[in-house]
Amino acid sequence: MGDMKIEILTIFPKMFESPFAESIVKRAQGEGRVEVVIHDLRKWTEDKHRSVDDSPYGGGAGMVMRVDVIDRAVRDLKRSKKQITKNKQSPTNNLQETNKTKVILLDTKGKIYNQQKAKELSSTEHLIMIAGHYEGVDHRVHEQIADEGVSIGEYVLTGGELPAMV
Repeated sequence: MGDMKIEILTIFPKMFESPFAESIVKRAQGEGRVEVVIHDLRKWTEDKHRSVDDSPYGGGAGMVMRVDVIDRAVRDLKRSKKQITKNKQSPTNNLQETNKTKVILLDTKGKIYNQQKAKELSSTEHLIMIAGHYEGVDHRVHEQIADEGVSIGEYVLTGGELPAMV
């Protein structure tokens, strides 16, 4: 395990195979400085179609990513990280201090990602990134699950995967 664990929730996990297997990210993983884990969000669905989208809560056009699926995923990732951290510690360590988790929603309306934000996030022990799709995510993800939204710029992308790679 590295100094930092980055977990990315996506419906397109194969998009990440090449970018994280090359260059500085590959070296950082090889040196044990960071662990990057890509999760297929569909793992947390409960229907036979593995649906991650639904009509927006409160109405509106298009489809959004479901809050229940994202909530189950984030809770599981937080729980597994806490368990790993707890098992590694001596009785004198404080679990709360060593288990800093931050949940980032990759969102066009979020704070702009810049060098200052990169430095801030680099001090996080456990980073969970949610890569949105469709018309976005259910607004309750913004309100109740994500600690903050982050954007890489004011332009439209196919989803949150490319910002997660950045």
